[in-house]
Amino acid sequence: MRILFINGPNLNLLGEREPSIYGQKTLDQINDRIRDLAREKGAEIVFFQSNHEGELVERIQKAKGQFDALVINPAAYTHTSVAIRDALLAAGVPAIEVHLSNPARREEFRHRSLISDVVAGTISGFGEASYYLALQAAVESFGKKEREVGKEGQ
Repeated sequence: MRILFINGPNLNLLGEREPSIYGQKTLDQINDRIRDLAREKGAEIVFFQSNHEGELVERIQKAKGQFDALVINPAAYTHTSVAIRDALLAAGVPAIEVHLSNPARREEFRHRSLISDVVAGTISGFGEASYYLALQAAVESFGKKEREVGKEGQ
């Protein structure tokens, strides 16, 4: 099973940007832990981070046929990007929205996600554990085809 993790703007600043909201760990530290957990589950992980909306859209578009699932933290684009929403729909790759903080407990402009209704589910508010829970959900929810194929071959 192949899973693409996409991170949007300012997530490259994790560990230094508002640690009281986003935590002390860097994105590289979180990615290292995801990679370790994925290895235990037999999943292959690819990471992508960009501060540019167009680059995020292009990466989502290229995911079709390459990945079994996509985990995305669109960050600030959660609330503004119709382009990312459209790319997720066009790619047709099962997706999970993830957030370190709980947007519903923050400023009012963060309460609305433009992608939550086009993804399989949303995990938020658990800090870095939100990513680990998203990995678990992706493997259990979208790795089913792979497990069934393995059983048929036995």
